[in-house]
Amino acid sequence: MKHGIIVPCYNESQRLKFDQFADFLAQHPDYVICFVNDGSSDDTLAKLEAFSGKHNDQVVVYDMPQNGGKAEAVRAGMNHMLESTGVETLGFLDADLSTDFDDYKMLVHHLHSDANSHMVFGSRSSEGADEIKRNGFRNIASKIVGLMIRMLLRLPISDTQCGAKAFKPEAARFAFAGGFVTRWLFDVEIFIRMKKYYGRKQVMKMMREIPLKKWIHVDGSKLGLSDSLKVPGQLLSIAMQYNIVPGYRGAVQFVQFGMIAIATALRIS
Repeated sequence: MKHGIIVPCYNESQRLKFDQFADFLAQHPDYVICFVNDGSSDDTLAKLEAFSGKHNDQVVVYDMPQNGGKAEAVRAGMNHMLESTGVETLGFLDADLSTDFDDYKMLVHHLHSDANSHMVFGSRSSEGADEIKRNGFRNIASKIVGLMIRMLLRLPISDTQCGAKAFKPEAARFAFAGGFVTRWLFDVEIFIRMKKYYGRKQVMKMMREIPLKKWIHVDGSKLGLSDSLKVPGQLLSIAMQYNIVPGYRGAVQFVQFGMIAIATALRIS
């Protein structure tokens, strides 16, 4: 059985922990890692290709000449792996390994051991976690954004935005078939697509949220604090695309609530 991991990379030359990737691959011959170079302007691609040359059977490098954002990078990597490999599970991790390999293997274990599960995703909830660390602003902003997403999705999910998710191939084909509305909030769109296709009751039987044991924010994120202020409008764009807008007044209130809450978090952090 082969398992695939997609790792989107944009100007990650100084943050890629090749020693950790190498150790993991050496100990897990049943895993294949697909690094997606998302139009990097530094020497990320050269370093990825050099690393791939040392691990030909377990490392794939997919190059996107132009930067498309994390959503498109993950989608491109997923579809490339679906077309070119026979992996039985597919998922993605952030390049900084804020979610470590032990937790990712735990997700794959749950996915493989439960015939009803088609998608398993990590949760950075502190419950049951040994080491979950965020900086002050990100912790507050994450809770605000999470509340807005739950208002939109109306699904009992604690953490949609954790950068560790695993899928069975059939679910991955559906979730990543078409392009996404936003560059960074594609996780929300995945849940909406699954809910609209399978229905609310059925989709919750097909997905499992697993608390991570460890997650640590790594400095150097491509998302700045000002980007957080754009999140309410981006969520509204998603709602409009998938036809779940609660009317004009409700939409305006939704965006206003988010922007005020995030701006408040900026001031007190």
